[in-house]
Amino acid sequence: MPQNWKTCKLGEVASIKGGKRMPKGTDLVGFKTNHPYIRVRDMGTRTIDKSALLYVPEEVFPKISRYIVNTEDVIVSVVGTIGNVAFVNSDLDGSNLTENCNKITDLSNLDPKYLFYFLTSSEGQHEMAKGVVSSTQPKLPLYSIQDIDVPVPPLPEQKAIASILSAIDDKIENNLAMNFTLEEMAMALYKHWFVDFGPFQHQEFIDSELGSIPKGWEVKKLGELIHIKHGFAFKGKQFTQEERKELLLTPGNFEASGGIKFNWGKQKFYSGDFPEEYILNQGDLILALTDLTQDCAILGAPAIIPDEDFHYLHNQRLGLVQQQSYLTNEIMYLIANSHDFREYIRGSKTGSTVSHTSPSRIYEFAIPVPPKEQLSALNTQVYPVLQKTYSNLSENKALSKLRDTLLPKLISGEVRVKDAEQTVANAL
Repeated sequence: MPQNWKTCKLGEVASIKGGKRMPKGTDLVGFKTNHPYIRVRDMGTRTIDKSALLYVPEEVFPKISRYIVNTEDVIVSVVGTIGNVAFVNSDLDGSNLTENCNKITDLSNLDPKYLFYFLTSSEGQHEMAKGVVSSTQPKLPLYSIQDIDVPVPPLPEQKAIASILSAIDDKIENNLAMNFTLEEMAMALYKHWFVDFGPFQHQEFIDSELGSIPKGWEVKKLGELIHIKHGFAFKGKQFTQEERKELLLTPGNFEASGGIKFNWGKQKFYSGDFPEEYILNQGDLILALTDLTQDCAILGAPAIIPDEDFHYLHNQRLGLVQQQSYLTNEIMYLIANSHDFREYIRGSKTGSTVSHTSPSRIYEFAIPVPPKEQLSALNTQVYPVLQKTYSNLSENKALSKLRDTLLPKLISGEVRVKDAEQTVANAL
């Protein structure tokens, strides 16, 4: 550590405060009020999923109005899932906070964004892990957070470190926002063709079990068009978070809106032996057959393998779509991401705490299918849109790796800001 840096206890330079559970007998609501409620499940390792937020009813808010977070507060999960960290941006100012999280606020000579990055680093995570108590329901008590050792560079250097890392995260967020727009474009194309039959309104229509469809189209069940292969039962004792070439995909790697995601701080890799046929290829389409989320948000969700940077492993809770027709993976991705398909999957699921679907249920879903040449024309429009999302995802993967490589080195002083600036500039 550089000579002009010091170390202090977090409790000496910050105030740590708890959140508050909803009053007994009241419920959060899905429609928006002025009071978002941040839960542990809404937090990743470093972000808050705003699309999943629930809200405090207006009449209940006065009872918990003291337990809010403000812009530039840092949030830490402290019960169950320990050590998820989030930075409160202005769009979440005034949100209520669950009792399973603490907020770190009122900082003295400590930049909040720098603190956020420190707590997401391996050193910060280790500091939190040291303070965990209880084995049945892990908890990070207030006194343990106060006792965290924080390296404290001069304030200008803290801000410079945070600025470099934020530039990487901003680019990642921009790519994610672009992918959201591209996904919407692709789904709009699918709806225009498969639901509204927009390009075919001048044609004659015929009756079918799904209603009127253009003449020349057929209604087919997915079982006539695809085969779904189950994954391999990889042994849990061989799972590791140490990065390897063999990256194990799980339902946690699926976005609720479709697509693949990587949580690099908690991503699972595999160190054991397995049949090579369970290595997925770039462009393969997989579906989530199991879902642990309370609202069953990812059951049936599709994702396409974006690259060959890893050996992506086909886990048993995932289904690999193997085409038996002229239906492409890109078109099947849009079918699996459609409202009707996802509602069908949720409506036919089994299980309560853990939800399941199966190939046999998926095979029963019926769709209108156009002639081959018309489907090819749609794929010509969809393919470049989805390819751009894969490209953005690969870029984000490289940016995340750069950030996670630089983070501990900047925090420890091993790499100084001036040496990292050009590396980051080249990557952006």
